Amino acid sequence: MRPSASVDSIRGWVMVAAAFAAMFVSFGIAYSFGAFLEPMAEEFGSGRGTTSVFFALTSLTYFGLGALSGVAVDRYGPRRVLLVGGLALGAGLAATSQAGELWIGLVTYGLGVGIGVACAYVPMVAVVSGWFERRRTLAIGVAVTGIGLGTLTVAPLAAALIGEFGWRNTHLVLGLAGAVVLVACSLVVSRPPVQAGPAALTLREAVRNRDYRRLYLASGLMAVALFVPFVYLPGYAEEAGVDPVAAAALVGVIGAASTAGRLLLGLVAARTGTLRTFQGCFLTMGLSFVLWGLGGGYGVLVAFAVVLGVGYGGFVAIGPAVVAERFGTTRLGGLLGVLYTSAGIGSALGAPLAGAAVDAFGSYVPAIAGCLALGLAAYLTVLSVGRS
Repeated sequence: MRPSASVDSIRGWVMVAAAFAAMFVSFGIAYSFGAFLEPMAEEFGSGRGTTSVFFALTSLTYFGLGALSGVAVDRYGPRRVLLVGGLALGAGLAATSQAGELWIGLVTYGLGVGIGVACAYVPMVAVVSGWFERRRTLAIGVAVTGIGLGTLTVAPLAAALIGEFGWRNTHLVLGLAGAVVLVACSLVVSRPPVQAGPAALTLREAVRNRDYRRLYLASGLMAVALFVPFVYLPGYAEEAGVDPVAAAALVGVIGAASTAGRLLLGLVAARTGTLRTFQGCFLTMGLSFVLWGLGGGYGVLVAFAVVLGVGYGGFVAIGPAVVAERFGTTRLGGLLGVLYTSAGIGSALGAPLAGAAVDAFGSYVPAIAGCLALGLAAYLTVLSVGRS
């Protein structure tokens, strides 16, 4: 099918701006939960572990519901889906601000923020993918930088607001702001003008497709390893004698490097091909754990965070383009949503398994070695995509 003149147009970049804004506020709010952990734990009289279930439920919600929101955007279009996300986000945080018991806040926060992110991420990635053909990887890369920049901006803002107004009022402020932004985005987004590329697979056809299953397995294996450093790298650095603030900053380095990776590797993919670049991202992430395993000083840990972050950024930005090219765009929301459930499963398994290994062996070495093995297994799996 010959693409319409509207593809790769200025109108498409309006979709990118809307996607950027939607991901900025939704992920920024979701990933700012660390600022709420201490004050909420203190007020509810719970431990950090119990209170952190808020975030665990949220991540499971948006990974799990991504499959549903992806199908919904294919069927009903992005406006209705974003509107639902905005209302859920605002109502969920407003209800959390009034919660008198921990379990009530757990439900309202987890569902409200989880639905908000689920309605902003997969649907908007699918929309941007459909509005572009030649510049698809670049457009997706720009859109998903909203995740990293939102995290860097909203988390410190939330901490400042909590110090000034308390955690309850801060939830109200963030809920209102997030709802306004998502509703505003819903007013400007629209379905792609044409669906370029091959005839899209149905979900039933996709789960029977060998390459789709390979992508699912590769993403799941990588996710088990990928999120371990987010949880354990600061503690590892502190045990190695690194200042706590500098140790915590390593996670920020991963985030900053991933933002750069989303843009730079999108440009690389336009020259070398999306699948080849995507495979290179897996190899980069897998081999990065060699740096962590070297046991060097802080500089080596920073290098590890940078290499992992760049590969991670490319993985996030290029993956949707790979799916669009290989399986079509008319049902891209559903295809991406189901694919991302592998990341949800992997992220849920990785940190607990790594923690058990550290406790059992009294060392981080087995956990790091396991991440390296899983990363390389994921690379070998994705390397087989496109081969008989």
